[in-house]
Amino acid sequence: RQYGPVRVLPTRAFFYGMEPGEEIEAEIDPGKTLEIRLQTVGETDEKGEVKVFFELNGQPRVIRVPNRLVKAQTAARPKADPANEGHLGAPMPGVVASVAVAQGQKVNPGDLLLTIEAMKMETAIHADRAGLIKTLHVRPGEQIDAKDLMIEME
Repeated sequence: RQYGPVRVLPTRAFFYGMEPGEEIEAEIDPGKTLEIRLQTVGETDEKGEVKVFFELNGQPRVIRVPNRLVKAQTAARPKADPANEGHLGAPMPGVVASVAVAQGQKVNPGDLLLTIEAMKMETAIHADRAGLIKTLHVRPGEQIDAKDLMIEME
């Protein structure tokens, strides 16, 4: 479900992965075959992810995947539940520039909650309704990804 129809992968590649320089073919539709060549695998970063460099039908591609052999040095952030009105998720990846509220603080519509910096631009996040700050999940200077849970409100 997470990675799509993996049934088209050769058995050895599915169970054991590929070695750098190895090439496989995968028929994704009748008459439509992909040639996949693994170029190299990068170093594991602090999030426990590696960059994988490969060619797909001769076109270079790079993706980040979790290295299941190494534990992440930083805990993965929970994602905001879009069905929960009390969850405030990050609208984009970036760095938390400032947090203007504290846990237990009452806020009104329009109050500044925090600011996010991305690509040298700051985005202010304001309260869309009155409520109480139940939990803060971020601190200034922390890196966040899109949809990461930043604040829980009551």
